[in-house]
Amino acid sequence: MDQKQPVGRSPVKRNSKGKRVDSGKRQMIINAYKSKLESDSTKSLRTIRQELSKELGIGATTISTTITEYNNSKTVISPSKTRIKTSFRDTYYEEFERNVVRRHVHSFWFKREIPTVDKIHKAVSDDDSLPNISRTNLFRLLKDMEFRYSKRSRNSALTEKTEIVLWRRRYLEQLRKYRDEGRHLYYLDETWVNAGECTSKTWIDTTIKSPRDAFLQGLTTGAVNPTGKGKRLIVLHIGSEDGFVPGALLCFESKKNTRDYHDEMNGETFYEWMEGVLPRLKENSVIIMDNASYHSVKIDKAPTSQNKKDDIIKWLVDKGEIIDRHMVIQQLLEIVKRIKPQHQKYAVDELAKKHNRVILRLPPYHCELNPIELAWSSVKNYVKMNNKTYKLPDVKKLLIEGVERVNADMWKNFISHTKKEEDKFWEIDFIVDDVLSAEVEPVVMTIGDTTSDESSEIESD
Repeated sequence: MDQKQPVGRSPVKRNSKGKRVDSGKRQMIINAYKSKLESDSTKSLRTIRQELSKELGIGATTISTTITEYNNSKTVISPSKTRIKTSFRDTYYEEFERNVVRRHVHSFWFKREIPTVDKIHKAVSDDDSLPNISRTNLFRLLKDMEFRYSKRSRNSALTEKTEIVLWRRRYLEQLRKYRDEGRHLYYLDETWVNAGECTSKTWIDTTIKSPRDAFLQGLTTGAVNPTGKGKRLIVLHIGSEDGFVPGALLCFESKKNTRDYHDEMNGETFYEWMEGVLPRLKENSVIIMDNASYHSVKIDKAPTSQNKKDDIIKWLVDKGEIIDRHMVIQQLLEIVKRIKPQHQKYAVDELAKKHNRVILRLPPYHCELNPIELAWSSVKNYVKMNNKTYKLPDVKKLLIEGVERVNADMWKNFISHTKKEEDKFWEIDFIVDDVLSAEVEPVVMTIGDTTSDESSEIESD
């Protein structure tokens, strides 16, 4: 029998998914929440939120967020009218978290166990340091991180893209060569620091036994810190086993309201900074950095299909190629593709050569091979622990103090830790070869499930 609505009471109309809950409705949530707390002090907060969701027709997440914001700020905040649609790349996992995911993948190989998405998803879900992520989005994330479904011999597995493995092998081989030659290694990188960087601190009062008590007494269960991150500083520096290079710090205020701080940098700014830094470095040294686009502005860029035929011919002739005028553009571009690697030059690499320095680029998605990441972690932690005003000039001062605190001994420890990571990456590729080449029973592998759509999607790339 169908359950009937009580006489004289209209059914609750649910708030449409994605529709803004304005300040009026949010105030209604807070009033109803206060009323329930006062009428029944034994009821759990979870139960109250669920009841409010049913009674008001508003999602439990919105109710929970509204209450949390009110507890922290004592005001009802009206949401932004503009909803910014984000992809899973924005919603899930920054670069650090991605590296943790890859370590989970590699952990299976170190155990000589073939990884699947189901196994990886369980490992990621059990890792308290990582945000929650669905299996579907984990699959997308792994694909975005250049993992591919591959078959070797009788086995199938989730492996890293060939180009990534080759880049990593070349990097590690070249790095070992430079160390054997006794060349001094410098590591550079950019980061950002928000004006709202702070630690989560709670005032301890033994008379307060629960969040409910705190709410009823008009107290907050957390520090009244800025609800937004506010303005931020973009930071660029370089260091080695001797510490950060004196006078090399570049720090400026962000002017763009974008998620990715890399948007603030450009090839011109980076080139000018390098011009001032290179004379400060030791002779015949090596500069290690990632492959960000502004690190790799090309000189004499090779032509593409977007170029006119005469321009393609001129570029090839300038490189000493003998061209048949009866060739079509596709044939000319095939020659361009063949000779491009030997003529590819980067602006900062040529600048470094003039100063008797050399550039070595990290493989993509391998920030854990750069010890300056550990230095940045120390600097940011210092800012968080000491940020009291959340004002950009004060944060900049704390940043400089944090940089000065990272001494040579700390840098040596960071580099020592990074060398262990290098050894793991060197070993993992051999383990993958051994496991996939072993004469064992074939493993049924469709990226953790029997759904052929996912495996074929990965294979097609």
